[in-house]
Amino acid sequence: MDLRYDMPLYRPPSEGDNLIIQATLGCSFNQCSFCTMYRSKHYVERPLAAVCAGIREAAAAWPDAYRVFLADGDALALPTEHLLAILRELAAALPRLARVSCYATPGNIGRKSVEELALLREHKLNLLYVGIESGSDLILKKITKGATQRSMNEALHKAQASGMKVSATVILGLGGSKHRDEHIDGTIALLNSAPVTYLSTLQLYLDESIAEEFRRKYGEPFEMPDDLAILQEQERLISGLNPPQPVIFRSNHASNALALAGNLPRDKEKLLLQLREAMAGHRSLRPHYLRGL
Repeated sequence: MDLRYDMPLYRPPSEGDNLIIQATLGCSFNQCSFCTMYRSKHYVERPLAAVCAGIREAAAAWPDAYRVFLADGDALALPTEHLLAILRELAAALPRLARVSCYATPGNIGRKSVEELALLREHKLNLLYVGIESGSDLILKKITKGATQRSMNEALHKAQASGMKVSATVILGLGGSKHRDEHIDGTIALLNSAPVTYLSTLQLYLDESIAEEFRRKYGEPFEMPDDLAILQEQERLISGLNPPQPVIFRSNHASNALALAGNLPRDKEKLLLQLREAMAGHRSLRPHYLRGL
């Protein structure tokens, strides 16, 4: 099936087997200093007629599709009525449709009311992928995230109040060597006060094209943590997590040195044991040549 995507195209690992529809191109914020995903694109809200035509084309080729991811990085930035029109077209074209998901920034969640989000959920947009990255205000400022711990907390509570599920990501290593504890402790504070359904950790990787920019915006020398330091961050994070609701936890993204999977808080001790085995050299790490974004 050829939907003539505007490349590059990104989606969460868990959406790999699902239908992808580009509702927007690029990212309206596009300032995070660690991210190269949409540097080659200008942000565009795709015309509704073009999106709906793409949906009908996809449905003709894959009529049994039941999960859809709305790309690119900013579908939730669309006006609510625009999104509702897309969701109605999806429901009409795909009789088995069960779930629609998209990336969502804390700002885009914050700009919609609980009632708007609930209406979108009623039309099957019920999972938001939110890049938390860090819960530390210091680190969020250094990486030009455009959010604070407070704004993230408010956004996550708003998503829960609307009935939406949130899959959140944290990037290990963003504090470098100097601010490692600040990064992890701030993240623990956020996740222990704000509800998420899924939590994943990624390991920091800086593309050569932005490494210099990242360090310049960071405002001070940045030392990339090695694998042992990353595992220690992961241990500190999991040890401190006592989330307000059960969380499905994964670190199986290809960037990670160690793949972990479990539920928190139920599997906390099992996950910590696996981490400590890896730190002691008794559990193998993913080879560097197999890691990537």
